[in-house]
Amino acid sequence: MKRLLLCALVALGATGCSTAHQPLTQKNSPLTQGNVQMNLVVGKTTKAEVLEAFGAPNITTRDGSGREVWSYQRAAQVTQSSGQENYWTVVLAGQRNYNSGFESSSSMITLIIKFDASDVVADFNSRVSNF
Repeated sequence: MKRLLLCALVALGATGCSTAHQPLTQKNSPLTQGNVQMNLVVGKTTKAEVLEAFGAPNITTRDGSGREVWSYQRAAQVTQSSGQENYWTVVLAGQRNYNSGFESSSSMITLIIKFDASDVVADFNSRVSNF
């Protein structure tokens, strides 16, 4: 009985520690076109809210009017591979067929935000490029 209980606890512990890996394409990214549209409102969103939503900008500058400009640029590369193997045998005959595939794509999002004198979003523009 003790041996059965010990085996059950070891099996439970081994399965409880395993975690399923999530593909990179399914993980959330804070800087996406959808998040830009949901989080930025001209005349309303503050610098603090932008920092909370997207983190620190890559570049901060001032435009010709003296307004502060924040630029974000994020790149992602997604690679996927797949394979399939079929095998069958008959007495004195056999066949092996193997198919594989590999796909790679890259995307880039650029976000430029201009702030007014009150540190509120005055204008923004975003662009996504896939290649």
